Amino acid sequence: MFDWLTLAGLCLLGAASPGPSVAVIVAQALRGGRLQGVVAALAHGAGVGCYALLAALGLAALVANVPVVFTGLRWAGAVFLLWLAFMAYRSALAGVGVFDPQSKAAAGFGKAIATGFLTAFLNPKLALFFLAVYSQFVSALTPLSQKLGMAAVSAGVDALWYLVVALMVTHPRVIRGLRRQQRNLQLGFAVLLVVVALQVLAN
Repeated sequence: MFDWLTLAGLCLLGAASPGPSVAVIVAQALRGGRLQGVVAALAHGAGVGCYALLAALGLAALVANVPVVFTGLRWAGAVFLLWLAFMAYRSALAGVGVFDPQSKAAAGFGKAIATGFLTAFLNPKLALFFLAVYSQFVSALTPLSQKLGMAAVSAGVDALWYLVVALMVTHPRVIRGLRRQQRNLQLGFAVLLVVVALQVLAN
């Protein structure tokens, strides 16, 4: 039980660390409403679960140790973040910001799923994170059922964290305050995502 709690704690620390995921989930929740934020959070957890399962099975070493694979994912992730930044900038110019039930922006669960999943899956540093974490818990004798359970815990903790984030930013009182700054919020998201994309390419 202690090992499982330790694993969950490490995954929570990883999920809560600053990065593009927070900005993306918040942007989805504010642009499409609470349910869209929840969908994006669950999809992000699924993306994290993929890397967690690969790490548990030992396949994440391929991503981490083969330069072509790692570099390809890194560039794909940076391009994806730049595209999200462009969309946020365009929304700011168009005056589309914080969720409005009457707005056309309140649509697109498919887009929320794709955005949440790809934000996690195109981040090859997750492979390094889970390789480091799972090396403390997985051995050649670890049964497959335990490996699957560890991946499920990692995905669940990540999804739960971003569910909390999505629910917090879509609280009615928070929404009312954010609507007054919606243009600045969209521009802020755009700048943040550009900065993160450049950092991804620089590392």
